[in-house]
Amino acid sequence: MSIYLTAISRAKAQHIDQFKALLLNLVIESRKEEACIQYDLHQSAEDPALFIFHEEWASKESLEQHNEAPHILNFIKESADIIDGNVTIHTTEKVA
Repeated sequence: MSIYLTAISRAKAQHIDQFKALLLNLVIESRKEEACIQYDLHQSAEDPALFIFHEEWASKESLEQHNEAPHILNFIKESADIIDGNVTIHTTEKVA
């Protein structure tokens, strides 16, 4: 059963481009994962510091493996000083 989630994060205003580059690397590396069905990055048209991922994973176990992947752990380390607050994650069920 697929797992759907939305992850919302915000860059500090002076670090938007650097933060975006880290997020784009997540897209490249995450899409290589066998269990990754969807991994799309969006940037707010009204607030360029706001980024939103829409993700779909093959299973809860595969999402847990993703969360421990080297590229995720590297993102956490590299973004520590340029992220504004915490990443907010919403796990959802597809309605339609």
